[in-house]
Amino acid sequence: MILEGKTVVVCGVGPGLGREVAEKALRDGARVVMASRTAAKLEAIAKELDPSGERVACVPTDLTDEAQCVALADAAVARFGALHALVQVAALDAVFGSFEDAPLEDFARAYDTNVLGPIRLARAVRSAMKQAGGGSIVLVGSQAMLLPQTPQIAYGASKGGLLSAMYYMAKELGPDRIRVNMVVPTWMWGPPVEAYVKMTAKQQGVGEDEVVAGITANMPLGEIPLDDDVAEVICFFASDRARMVSGQKLLVNAGELMR
Repeated sequence: MILEGKTVVVCGVGPGLGREVAEKALRDGARVVMASRTAAKLEAIAKELDPSGERVACVPTDLTDEAQCVALADAAVARFGALHALVQVAALDAVFGSFEDAPLEDFARAYDTNVLGPIRLARAVRSAMKQAGGGSIVLVGSQAMLLPQTPQIAYGASKGGLLSAMYYMAKELGPDRIRVNMVVPTWMWGPPVEAYVKMTAKQQGVGEDEVVAGITANMPLGEIPLDDDVAEVICFFASDRARMVSGQKLLVNAGELMR
């Protein structure tokens, strides 16, 4: 098990990717500290993934609040004795609009959550990871920062900013043996995309298969990646198998964009 003996903090645990990361990390031997803004949601997922509660802790956290980010790191160490990996999934993606009509306020909101939020968390966990002899920070980007497909300029721009920040963090945290990498998904087949497909099919009066075919038209592998597929790559980055990998982005996109 590639995460045996590791304590992994997963920020942004909900019904989609965050839950899958927590589940895969537990499968791979980790102790998992789950964070999101909603305590009830965290507790329900924790009971589902680890009914015993022995290897899971829940810490409600708003990543726009620096004090709460520090409290999350402290809680991980207090509960499990060390902190080895941070997976930052939480993001503000429900901001839509084109260059001409996107409210400028949306850019600020997206930046605060999607760039400053991960930076707050990284600063909060640095000391604990250094004390543990090093660690891994895994950021979640979006192909929207590289390939505009839907009118989400504020979201895409914020993820582009996070990618730039990742390079700086990788360089500055490297001497502490802390690695920083980014997983870059395209569409992910999970609850949000399933809901989008159903809604679009209904709006357009077509079958769901037709909507999916449109999404996968430029994917050589011909399939929308699952949340699971992205979670597997995240767990690799969090593990010692990637111990000499830092400052890298890896697209999980069925070949849709090759770079």
